Amino acid sequence: MGRTRADNRLRWLLSSSAVSNLGDGVGKVAFPLLATTLTHDPVLIAGLAAVQFLPWLLFAVIAGALVDRVDRRRAMVLANVARAAIGGSVAVLVAAGTVSIWLVYVAALLIGTAETVADSAANALIPAVVGEHDLEGANSKLQACEIVGQTFLGGPVGSTAFALFATFPFLLNSAGFAIAAAVLLGLGGTYRPKQAEPTRFRSDLADGVRWLRRSPLMVRLLAVAGLLSLLSELAQAQLVLYALDDLKLSDATFGLFAFVGGIGGLAGAAFAPRLVRRFSRRAVLVSGVLCCAAGFGGMGLTRQPVAAALLFGLFAAAIVAVNVVLATVRHTLVPGELLGRVLGVWRTVVWGVIPVGALLGGLLTEALGSAGRTFTASGVALLAVTVFAAASLRRFPIDDKTASSRPVLPLDQ
Repeated sequence: MGRTRADNRLRWLLSSSAVSNLGDGVGKVAFPLLATTLTHDPVLIAGLAAVQFLPWLLFAVIAGALVDRVDRRRAMVLANVARAAIGGSVAVLVAAGTVSIWLVYVAALLIGTAETVADSAANALIPAVVGEHDLEGANSKLQACEIVGQTFLGGPVGSTAFALFATFPFLLNSAGFAIAAAVLLGLGGTYRPKQAEPTRFRSDLADGVRWLRRSPLMVRLLAVAGLLSLLSELAQAQLVLYALDDLKLSDATFGLFAFVGGIGGLAGAAFAPRLVRRFSRRAVLVSGVLCCAAGFGGMGLTRQPVAAALLFGLFAAAIVAVNVVLATVRHTLVPGELLGRVLGVWRTVVWGVIPVGALLGGLLTEALGSAGRTFTASGVALLAVTVFAAASLRRFPIDDKTASSRPVLPLDQ
């Protein structure tokens, strides 16, 4: 495909992703706020956060298998339409005063389930939309859409809208997903993966695991990503306690502190492709993990708010750059007809360890006596991951941009 056509298709995909991430960010704030108006039970409030995350543990592999069997653009459209309908239904129930905490749970679970399909399809569409010429750039832009939509805009818009009247954020949530679905209609072409022969869905579910097991490079990358996710969450789950207790910040200044992390994430998305071109994927990945270690380790050793905020921004920039490299290597090496299934297995592992890391972080803070010491422990452990990443990836062709075994998807039918 021509460069101009690829750029146009990428714009449609990114525009849809930006709007859907905004709707997602609004919903992730609005649902917990709504829950607090229905119950003050801390277990039920905490349970809502688990329910919002649960679909990635239960359905990521199934969603991946699904997007490897159908047109990926159509899957995104239908998933966004489903999310719009659910958000709109919640808005009606809130306006009518008939919503309950259990309906909030069900709605959050259904929206999260549709999200596994939409996000899996969006990631699998990247190589089909841009071809081989700019995978790093496309992945960094997709990361930027997520950061801006969910961190910078979604949270503030959702909380402000809820303060005006409780129905408002759910209307915005629904509208965002509906617009995202409509924008995708501008993305021309067919995006259904080619399959050599019809297969059973049950067999498809295992194909992603089998392919990963046969790829020593991807197994090592998955191990690095899983360890990075686990050990980062060890500290990130304690961020509020660190800011309020160790840095003595107020609730208002904590928002500013978190905002610096968002700025760092955007910087990582912006500079990752340039760093890869100047150095290599391997160098960016290993140095990115090292910067994560330095960021959290340094935060554990300082009680100066400005220095801590800058170190948090360093961590955010580094982890986004690492994610850009990991996504690009997946797109380069995984066969196109298996991309959804491999991504499903990947996210089940990498996102599945997040609640484990959060729990361990809480226990560690309790044992050590402060969140700052947990950040130090996380930084030291991430140094070990840096050594593991450098040693385990040394002999693998992570920088071979021609190593793709992925067939081109039919775009112009």
